[in-house]
Amino acid sequence: MGDKLVRFSITIPKELLEYIDKNLINKGYSSRSEFIRDLVRETIVNDRWSEGKDEVVGVLTVIYDHHKRELTQKMIDLQHSKYINIICTTHVHLDHHNCLETIIISGKPSEIESISVKISGLKGVKFAKLTKTSKLEI
Repeated sequence: MGDKLVRFSITIPKELLEYIDKNLINKGYSSRSEFIRDLVRETIVNDRWSEGKDEVVGVLTVIYDHHKRELTQKMIDLQHSKYINIICTTHVHLDHHNCLETIIISGKPSEIESISVKISGLKGVKFAKLTKTSKLEI
């Protein structure tokens, strides 16, 4: 999409405007417009995930005990499943027992959610969170 901007007005309750202004400061936004654009983009991403038709991208963040028997092999086997595309993984040693991995996955929303649930449920996984995103042309 182009960079052509359109100016329009909205009417909202004073409390909502105060909320927006508070979040502008707390989140480092340069303007109300940029804050609202981010909210709209987030809605677009959520819609794409809900519709389930388009390819989307997710980032699965996992913290696990790398001493847990066969856990890493199970995670690798799940990542090599034929239904998803692993774009990239990062592996960081947090301490003697704990590792953090981020797994960037593209595919249909249901496929990404499925592998995320499977990895999250493995014994030895201490934390897992899927961050949903998609390709935005806006």
